[in-house]
Amino acid sequence: MTDQQPLNADEILDVVDENDQVVGQAPRGAAYARRMRTRCSFILVRDAEDRIFVHRRTPQKLVFPAHYDMFVGGVVGTGESYDEAALREAEEELGVQGLARPEPLFKFLYETAEHTWWSAVYQVRCTLPVAPQEAEIDWYAFLTEEELTRQLDVWPWTPDGLAAYRELLARREAGDL
Repeated sequence: MTDQQPLNADEILDVVDENDQVVGQAPRGAAYARRMRTRCSFILVRDAEDRIFVHRRTPQKLVFPAHYDMFVGGVVGTGESYDEAALREAEEELGVQGLARPEPLFKFLYETAEHTWWSAVYQVRCTLPVAPQEAEIDWYAFLTEEELTRQLDVWPWTPDGLAAYRELLARREAGDL
């Protein structure tokens, strides 16, 4: 499967400004290639034992292929709200139906020389049996926070997911969550 084209390059996304206001639309591939700001949702998923769903992205992903992530989620579609995208993405990536609506935690602007997107971070508890999308995820496990922490300097993590996780930890430490 490694010789396939990247996933979803033609999907149309809203392009937003520095205030997260829609200023246009563009195909995902073009938006990323031209560093247009878009929107994403990040959902931290915990199981009944409070472990975190961690996965490795497939090599066909358009952004950060074959990287590990402690969030499920993805782009917010044209005309879609962050809340709608969070539930849709969580159910799709976990391969479940009937998930509780993810709880919004905070929003932040992710910006690097290569990428920029407004990011809404959520959390949700999933006690359903998961069956992750093979096109999106090629390995997964539920890890304790300690197990996840031990891997932060070992595995190649998605930079945006790592930024979101560090922001989550900082806000938790400051008592904001």
